Amino acid sequence: MLIHGLQKRSYRPPDKKRFYKFGILVRYPFHDTQKMPEEPLISIRNLQTHYGSRQILKNINLDIYRGETMVILGRSGCGKSTLLRHIVGLAKPSSGEILIKGNDIAKMSEDEMTPVLRKIGMLFQGAALFNSMTVGDNVAMPLREHTKLEPSTVKIMMRMKLEQVGLGGFEDFMPAQLSGGMKKRAGLARAMAMDPEILFCDEPSAGLDPVVAVGIDQLINKLNQALKMTIVVVTHELPSVIEIADRIAMLHNGAVEAIGSWDELRANPNPIVQQFLNREADEEKIDREKYLKSLVEG
Repeated sequence: MLIHGLQKRSYRPPDKKRFYKFGILVRYPFHDTQKMPEEPLISIRNLQTHYGSRQILKNINLDIYRGETMVILGRSGCGKSTLLRHIVGLAKPSSGEILIKGNDIAKMSEDEMTPVLRKIGMLFQGAALFNSMTVGDNVAMPLREHTKLEPSTVKIMMRMKLEQVGLGGFEDFMPAQLSGGMKKRAGLARAMAMDPEILFCDEPSAGLDPVVAVGIDQLINKLNQALKMTIVVVTHELPSVIEIADRIAMLHNGAVEAIGSWDELRANPNPIVQQFLNREADEEKIDREKYLKSLVEG
């Protein structure tokens, strides 16, 4: 099936929690009410965020299960990155709960969060590599900061992580010598340095050409399948969503508009969901009087 030039894959390995018959999705375990999965690895309840008088997140409720790839999807400014910052402990919400393995990090101090956050890896949008350090030192940094491993062991593990993302032999390169896709791969290697249970990725394919972007998507799938890792991806790139998502949580104006598999969102009659998936522009509404006034007043 072609969707705006995007080819929907008709088969995924069983590890991706999808089951197909004759190329059609016939059962999705996360939505099988007769056989519900285990308790959520991450459970978000009634999450709200205000910046001054402006409400950014509105009563977010979301469960993320062990071993799945959850994509948080939505337009620019809908609250995706704000939600991600709350889940990884970089910012506190105004109210609500964020339970990671039963621990409510929204109410924890920084010291209390440390053991929980050591089980989390984070790929930032621009990879966030330290430009003054080699690629190898970037990847090794979490191990040097948070473990008491021997330098020789750290070096071996650093090389293993780089091999996992296809950058074997690049440990002595500087970030400035890498392409955009290679920087994302190096950022992934660093995010995995502590063998996290959960990997968060903020716009992993942003700014990459389509060929490089699909390579990053395939790497995310490989990590999920090979390491049984729970992965949460924030993106607005529909090709990436089709490639990697087990389930999708679509945000709109700070609220969860829909949750489900790609097939379920395609079938969702909600006009907001369909507008986004069909890439339909908003109707352009220009207030003539306000526009003229802005020109006069500068």
